[in-house]
Amino acid sequence: MWAILISQFRGVRTFSDHSRNTLDLSVIPPVKQLSHLPIVVDPSHGTGLRDKVIPMARAAVAAGADGVMIEVHPEPDRALSDGAQSLFPDQFTQLVGELRAVAAAIGRNVPMSKAGTA
Repeated sequence: MWAILISQFRGVRTFSDHSRNTLDLSVIPPVKQLSHLPIVVDPSHGTGLRDKVIPMARAAVAAGADGVMIEVHPEPDRALSDGAQSLFPDQFTQLVGELRAVAAAIGRNVPMSKAGTA
């Protein structure tokens, strides 16, 4: 059961053509009620498109996700794989600040990394 639920956080293949996968964030609240495990959402693979990663990451945190996996590359157009879904480093830096604001709005926080860089 958990493998099926977890796979949905990377998106599921549907007939929709607006993104590579459909990232169903509505599963986050019920899974949080059923499990003590942290929920990590992958909007990079879940959408496959750079312009959709940021809004879906924000939405994932707002829905209660405990973390997000974001692909970052200094030159996404030259990446050997997944360049279309990779954020530029400056986009990632901005996103982290936005995720902190979203988390604060719902009484949560995004901790600093151990290196203090994000």
